[in-house]
Amino acid sequence: MQNLVNYAAKYAEKGLSVLPMLNKRPLIEFADSKPMKSDEVRRVWKQFPFAQIAVRTIDLFVIDIDTKEAHGHDGFKSIDEYEHKDLLIPTLEQETSSGGRQLIYFKRKDMSMSQHIAWLPGVDVKAHNNNYFMIAPSEVKGKKYKWLNHNPIVTPSKELIELINKKEYKSTNSYIPGQTYTTDKTATSNLFEQIVNGFGETGGRNSALTSFVGGLLFRNVEVSTAYELAKQANENTPKSLPPKEFENTFNSMLEKEMKRRKEIEEIGKHLKK
Repeated sequence: MQNLVNYAAKYAEKGLSVLPMLNKRPLIEFADSKPMKSDEVRRVWKQFPFAQIAVRTIDLFVIDIDTKEAHGHDGFKSIDEYEHKDLLIPTLEQETSSGGRQLIYFKRKDMSMSQHIAWLPGVDVKAHNNNYFMIAPSEVKGKKYKWLNHNPIVTPSKELIELINKKEYKSTNSYIPGQTYTTDKTATSNLFEQIVNGFGETGGRNSALTSFVGGLLFRNVEVSTAYELAKQANENTPKSLPPKEFENTFNSMLEKEMKRRKEIEEIGKHLKK
């Protein structure tokens, strides 16, 4: 695997907030911290010589277009059919390791913007100050991120930011004969809603994350999938948990769940005797 320290240092010299990564997971704590200088980047890469590179979305944001094969929704089709696609003016673009595409823009200085996961089907807008995206020539599972052009990063129009910030709920009010409908909430429906709405106010975020992770693992969701869903819910939380706090809470709940499963397994063995 290639040592990317020179790329990372160069990005830092350009004012980007660089992170060392392993399989899309940061190797250092970074929440709300200042971007590292190039000399700091070189020191970090001495500790993690084969780290890949991510860039935080502090002054930048990314329109992340997924493939149907990799993520279940055809983001390319969504962009092609988007009625305001003319607002997606040419900018720096890269191909992701899974074959998707990312459009990299500067944030506007005259207005705030919101992160919007599932802005369109198969299209996310990553904009939270503590979010990040992998950047070329990094690789994940042997597949590289690649630049698609050498355009400068540009600042989009106010109109595009307003459309991204606007979260609409469109109800079809359609009725399917023979289908039973209910307004009662279930524990499972609450889990789905948390992915979109996040973990709520500052005081209850840890408890909400613990309950969320426990609910997923109890339903035998794969650990890696539970981690990604929890991470997405945290990103959608207005004041998201810092990475270290998130990791500690997730790992604590995972440890409890593994212990529970082991106890059940032991009971099962005992009953078979």
